Amino acid sequence: MSENKAAEASNEPQNSQDLTVFVQNLLQQMQGRFQTMSDAIIERIDEMGNRIDDLEKSIADLMTQAGFDEAEAKKEAEDIQQKAQQQAQGKGDQAAAAAPSGGKRS
Repeated sequence: MSENKAAEASNEPQNSQDLTVFVQNLLQQMQGRFQTMSDAIIERIDEMGNRIDDLEKSIADLMTQAGFDEAEAKKEAEDIQQKAQQQAQGKGDQAAAAAPSGGKRS
């Protein structure tokens, strides 16, 4: 156990100049490690972006092969929405017509 303490003591800076050099070296090592990690993260993000681009292209190709047209799909969706609104309006009109007329009798 005293050997470990002796080894640690030999690695520890002995004066303020040694301390400065030690801290600078430590900071340089940390900066190098952070730069390495940063580069790896950026590389992975770039790879993911490329994979997403490939996926989008594959989806577009499949849609083309299936005869799917984006403009046509939008028009169909709008038509369905309009029909749903018209049906909702029609039900509202039917409910109003079926409601009692406020007690007026002829």
